[in-house]
Amino acid sequence: MTDPPHVVALCGSLREASYTRIALEHALAEAERLGATTDLVDLRALDLPIFDADDREAGDALAMKERIRRADTVLLGTPSYHGSYSSVLKAALDYCGFDEFEHTTVGLLSVAGGAFPITPLDHLRSVARALNAWVIPHHAAVPKARTKFENGELVDEASCERVATLGRRAVEYATIEPDPPSIESTENPGADD
Repeated sequence: MTDPPHVVALCGSLREASYTRIALEHALAEAERLGATTDLVDLRALDLPIFDADDREAGDALAMKERIRRADTVLLGTPSYHGSYSSVLKAALDYCGFDEFEHTTVGLLSVAGGAFPITPLDHLRSVARALNAWVIPHHAAVPKARTKFENGELVDEASCERVATLGRRAVEYATIEPDPPSIESTENPGADD
């Protein structure tokens, strides 16, 4: 018997009532329903200073990286800020590298106050490919977030289905055979330069 897949979600929002966190919890609940174990890495609760390549173990970086390393699938969730993903998620990803992401399945989720939450997903897809992760083709985008959540719950039917599908794909593709290294990953020395 094999162990159930382990799905880790990395929440790139610091807001107390974060729509991103609520959406990630919805995806993780679906993954759990399918038998996965889950872990929500809430960056709001961690001490992660801006990345300095001379201090790769600052704050809670080592503990965060260990939680990500245990994952079969990592869900990256972000609010949309100025057409990209959040700086707190960028800082967390800067501490990570191939040890955390190579040959790992990655799912992407973006929440936007406006009508277009797609560009942050494209940016995160590029980052994941540069780390030689396998990115789930389905992504979850929640536009006009104020209209999709009520009382701390994701209530919009179409958004619920997209986010739940991400949770299902996180389990279904957790053990997919990795692709050969991408050109992005083979040419990416990381912060070692």
